Amino acid sequence: MPAAARISGPRWYTIPGRILFVTFLLTLLSFAVVLLGAIVVLVVGAAVRGGTPDMRFAYRHVAFPAALVAGSVVLVLSIVMEVRHYRQAKALAGIARVSR
Repeated sequence: MPAAARISGPRWYTIPGRILFVTFLLTLLSFAVVLLGAIVVLVVGAAVRGGTPDMRFAYRHVAFPAALVAGSVVLVLSIVMEVRHYRQAKALAGIARVSR
């Protein structure tokens, strides 16, 4: 009979790293997408009016606040999902340990 493999449970100390990584990536992605959209709107609006676009507006008043809101939402949702995943993995590891 082969030696039984050790079943390890989930590690709680990996949760904050994953939360921060996912939050950073999705905040950066939302900043980039919103900034692109704001720049396109500003350029089209300036072309229609015949003026020059002020790109500082796209950064300061559109993309940065949108990224802050998106980052906050992603942070909360990421925390909820990671805690749920940890609890589920912990329960499944307990079931697997008992069934051996």
